[in-house]
Amino acid sequence: MRYFIHIGYHGTKYSGWQKHPGVLNIQEVLETALSGLLKTPIYIIGCGRTDAQVHASQFFFHLDVEQEWKFDLFFRLNKILPDDIAVFDIIPMEGLPHARFDAIQRSYDYFIHTYKDPFLSEYSSLYLEKNWDLDKMKAAVALLPLYTDYRGFCKSPDRNEHTICNISSATLYVDESGDKLRFQISANRFLSKMIRIIMGRLLDIGRGKMSVEEFESYLISKETPAIIIPAYPQGLYLSKVTYPYLDLPPRNTFSSVLQNRVDSGWIAI
Repeated sequence: MRYFIHIGYHGTKYSGWQKHPGVLNIQEVLETALSGLLKTPIYIIGCGRTDAQVHASQFFFHLDVEQEWKFDLFFRLNKILPDDIAVFDIIPMEGLPHARFDAIQRSYDYFIHTYKDPFLSEYSSLYLEKNWDLDKMKAAVALLPLYTDYRGFCKSPDRNEHTICNISSATLYVDESGDKLRFQISANRFLSKMIRIIMGRLLDIGRGKMSVEEFESYLISKETPAIIIPAYPQGLYLSKVTYPYLDLPPRNTFSSVLQNRVDSGWIAI
């Protein structure tokens, strides 16, 4: 029987989702917990791979079990998992749907705060800038859905079968005080570090270090520059994963420190 498990996690302490020897990662923590509870080796497949220190307010993985458990797995799993990983739903699935390959859309949010705040340091990225050129940043964001090849926004494009990403929406927001920025983007797929690279270039535009035309030139030429500096990881959240057969709202709205009602306190630029 195949199950989808709907989770969220705070990624600060982890070297990303994917299992690697010698480092703390989300996948291994979950496999260890499930294997102990189900008394058999459990291997899971996630809906994607998040980088070190990146968070997920919505994430799915699937697992296969031969015999259904006879206890409250939801309760026990949440009890033994660390506080920075939460299980929201355990969903029995018909057939063999795939958590990674069946996803038709993924959405990410990136949060920035522009003043030093010890309560935001692990939830949002600090950039001590006040006078962003928001109009130019908005103009660059508006270009993203117009292009499909993101080779110029990938550090290692040749590791991918292709670099085509169909971006369905991209929006830049500012909070009511003007002290925080939020970038939201949705697509069928993303390349490694692609969002952080885009965000880094948007920040350069906001500082006046890059023009909108130069930003677009990377979309047109598809050339990867020799030096790429991605934005910090801690502001990035995988926030929504959609399947043809499963479209659940996120169970949480990020951190109350960022914004208790994340969609109501932000103004689209």
